[in-house]
Amino acid sequence: MKEVFEIFTERSSWFLELILEHIGLAGTAILIAGTAGLAIGIFLDRHQKCANVVLSIISLFYTIPDIAMFGFLIPLTGIGGKTAIIALTIYALLPMVRNTYTGLGQVDPSILEAAVGMGSTKAQVLFKVKLPVAFSVILAGVRNMVVMTISVAGIASFIGAGGLGKAIYRGISTNNPALMVAGSLLIALLAIFLDLLFGTFEKRVKKRWKM
Repeated sequence: MKEVFEIFTERSSWFLELILEHIGLAGTAILIAGTAGLAIGIFLDRHQKCANVVLSIISLFYTIPDIAMFGFLIPLTGIGGKTAIIALTIYALLPMVRNTYTGLGQVDPSILEAAVGMGSTKAQVLFKVKLPVAFSVILAGVRNMVVMTISVAGIASFIGAGGLGKAIYRGISTNNPALMVAGSLLIALLAIFLDLLFGTFEKRVKKRWKM
């Protein structure tokens, strides 16, 4: 561990650059997957006959190993950040779609009937009733999506996309275990920090709803 801390001290600016690259890659994928996943989840809630098929397809992509996914995409989109973002977005979709669909489906029907009875439109029911009630479940999906994407983004450097995985890749290629540990440790710490951050927010949301 002494060697790891020495590397952090000697290359602090380089690691800061890698952290920013990592957050940029993962953040872009999270933003795209979060928006698309929410939209797909809402669509499935309104067209439930399609739900099993769509969820099965998304789950199938989720079972593909990350290295294999990058390999499938390289002939289509080349190496670099674009391919990494596409792959990370695909992986991030499942928890977002599943939790959005599940959360919306768990809203008490009597609440929906009361809203419709008061003259609410479909859009008002969605945005003022269903989404607020399902928010805590959707937030749990966001939390899982963020942590998973941050972790998987470590593989992105193997296709020239940058990020903290670059430290791991360089450590492997130069036979430098301390550098590999440093990169892995930073990815783990970043994922843990975001998990705790979203976890705290999630608890506050649940506590507020109970009040």
